Amino acid sequence: MHPLTIVIASALVLASCQSQIDDKPAASVKEGSGAKTAAAGKAFPVDPASSKIGFVGAKVTDDHEGTFSEFSGEATIDGDTLTGLALTVKTPSIDVEPQRLEDHLRSADFFDVEKHPTATFQSTSITPKVDGQNTHVVEGTLDLRGVSKTVSFPAKINVEAGQATGQAQFTINRKDFDIVYAGMPDDLIKDAVLLKIDLRIPRA
Repeated sequence: MHPLTIVIASALVLASCQSQIDDKPAASVKEGSGAKTAAAGKAFPVDPASSKIGFVGAKVTDDHEGTFSEFSGEATIDGDTLTGLALTVKTPSIDVEPQRLEDHLRSADFFDVEKHPTATFQSTSITPKVDGQNTHVVEGTLDLRGVSKTVSFPAKINVEAGQATGQAQFTINRKDFDIVYAGMPDDLIKDAVLLKIDLRIPRA
């Protein structure tokens, strides 16, 4: 094979292996759940119609991006400060292509939606910390597949008179939450899963 052909082929293989997950920050994960304290301020519901909770899982060769179509949440706001956040996701509402992958993700190999129909997050602290586009560090208890752990991750939070918004993209290690299915021997599943959160909270 001509050397130039080898170089081009190698570049195409490397490009095909690039993932959305690769350049995203990893959440800090600690055992157990943090102490829940009442957040100061007034509670407002998350608007699911203009919000989105999604994920990206990856094999060695490809990404698979999906969303959850059913979720609810509540943010506590004190003046111009977001002081608390609670989210509940209905895991059976997972939506991803192709259908056979969606069915597999519902199974006991992954989300096990029959035994664990909800996943929840409850913040314990929201701390200002500017890092690039992110403005805060959010810490709280993530309960996924019946496993509760304390996670902290960067987020971009903006509070205005009419609404608050929050965006975050960070990875968790699926094995921390007992999702240990390895995948095919020639196309293993990556341990990191990217969570993509985009919330709008009207203050009406």
